[in-house]
Amino acid sequence: MSCDMGLYGLAVMGQNFALNIASNGFSVCVGNRSPAKVELTVNRAKAEGDLPITGSDSVEDFVSKIQKPRRVIILVQAGKPVDATIAALSEFMEEGDVIIDGGNEWYVNTLRRGTELSEKGIMFIGMGISGGEEGARNGPSLMLGGPKEAYDLMDPIVTKCAAQVEGQPCSGYLGPLGAGNYVKMVHNGIEYGDMQLIGEVYDVLKHVCKMTNPDMAALFEKWNTTELDSYLIEITAKILAKEDDVTGEGYVVDYVLDKTGMKGTGRWVVQEAAERNTAAPTMAAALDARYISGRKDERVEASKLLMGPTEAIAVDPEQVVEDLKAAMYASKICSYAQGMGIIRNMSNDYDWNVDLSKCASVWRGGCIIRAGLLGKIQKAYESNAELPNLLVDPTFAAELNERQAAWRRIVTLCVASGIGCPSLSGSLQYYDSYRRERLPANLVQAQRDFFGGHTYQRTDREGIFHTAWTDAHKDIGDIAGRTAGEL
Repeated sequence: MSCDMGLYGLAVMGQNFALNIASNGFSVCVGNRSPAKVELTVNRAKAEGDLPITGSDSVEDFVSKIQKPRRVIILVQAGKPVDATIAALSEFMEEGDVIIDGGNEWYVNTLRRGTELSEKGIMFIGMGISGGEEGARNGPSLMLGGPKEAYDLMDPIVTKCAAQVEGQPCSGYLGPLGAGNYVKMVHNGIEYGDMQLIGEVYDVLKHVCKMTNPDMAALFEKWNTTELDSYLIEITAKILAKEDDVTGEGYVVDYVLDKTGMKGTGRWVVQEAAERNTAAPTMAAALDARYISGRKDERVEASKLLMGPTEAIAVDPEQVVEDLKAAMYASKICSYAQGMGIIRNMSNDYDWNVDLSKCASVWRGGCIIRAGLLGKIQKAYESNAELPNLLVDPTFAAELNERQAAWRRIVTLCVASGIGCPSLSGSLQYYDSYRRERLPANLVQAQRDFFGGHTYQRTDREGIFHTAWTDAHKDIGDIAGRTAGEL
């Protein structure tokens, strides 16, 4: 009997996703380079309800057990392992079959692979999966991009296996090949920003408000019932409350080395923001914070030489807590605004026609950045698909205006206390720059014209202009040609 689909790559994510698919009524053939992983997955399927999962002992055997047109999800390490797996599978697959890469892959690689497979008549989908191991088993967020014909073959499966919020699946077709990976990449950038914002708030609570771990845990648990409701706030409360089971003293979080790792998707999204001429200071600051955290030995030595404020700031802890709540919410809005801006600009550049309300909908459940805030973001883009920036949606504009004074107090407090708050302050600077009708960019452009003859536009008349700023400046000739190459 042929299986409904196949899943190749059986690390924990692959195992859990195969079990998820089987739990939703689809028969799955599983394959892996290591036979032991195949056996383990089949045994798990039996133990978890005699789920319809069939093992295979070779790539050829794996492909032969899947009904046509074949649908095969691969979950292997990004990069060369994906290329090797696709090469092995495509040797036995046929025209009309579909390969779905569910890894965290750079969208450029997805475009290349899709082109290569199309020459064999095999369709290719890049599918971003968010939710970690738990989400893979119980319902992740699934972001798919590829040929619509291929997506239609996968739709019955992904809509059942994805997380469900208010009766709607957190999955969907986001556009042509590359779009799914791109949206997942931006999701990860927003995730970086959210985590850094929470870390900065934790820093103030701990070192300015002098709160204990249990008190902070209770506060984050309370915040999770407010507009800050989110998965990351939820797990922060649990992390802070976890007592250390190694020493039997204190809390685990205080024993964790302050050195944050990363897999590279945060770097990708900041690079992409630059490519799309899109400001993303919240995410960029979060990435920079990880770089600095990695210089642990240097920081230890620097702490012996470099000074911060010597006097403690007198504060009202209750007021600081309220201000932190407002500042974090306002900053989160800015982070999502930046992420949506990157997706919009990429979509416009590549004619992907990505629906931003769909992105928000897909992120509402199952994924790491799931939050109550996303329901409002979805409504904002449903109301106005051409919204230039989330900040100017009437609902969000009102919320930002209401919180901006508290936001400023927190950034000021951090500066006065010598506490770094790169993402909180980066978000505020994004807000302040975007809301101003006139910026000091006029002086910067004048400087460019002074030293490079780059020309400028005027506020009082149309056209391109150049000024001979001193007697040493010469005629630059054809002014129109001076703007060639401008981004």
